[in-house]
Amino acid sequence: MQPKPQRILETVVYCECLSEARDFYERVVGLTVVSVEPGRHVFLRVGQGMLLIFNPCETEIGTVLIGDQMIPRHGSTGPSHFAFEILPQQVDEVREHLENRKIAIEAEIEWPTGGHSIYCRDPAGNSVEFATRELWFQ
Repeated sequence: MQPKPQRILETVVYCECLSEARDFYERVVGLTVVSVEPGRHVFLRVGQGMLLIFNPCETEIGTVLIGDQMIPRHGSTGPSHFAFEILPQQVDEVREHLENRKIAIEAEIEWPTGGHSIYCRDPAGNSVEFATRELWFQ
């Protein structure tokens, strides 16, 4: 029997200006910083998961050792996309919060499934979505 993963544990996005990314995800999104390595990464807690923000210039070379093991190199170019889950009663609050912080709302969608999404961009241009669970789970 094939073992099935329980959930996505970490989501990775890339941003060359980590200080701007940290400010956005702490100040605007409200996440808690868990680890910072200046110039390389900022790791933030999201509920039971993690958002890892890497500087792609550093992770493409793959030189970080944990003991005698090297972490595989990775990277990405261009904007990524991911979604934070919000409760249906938080939709208006999230919209107002973004507007109050002068974060442009790129799109707001009421899905046929009953879900609701609000999209904006982080400082690196990644598409950040705030979505209700009903988008995927009725």
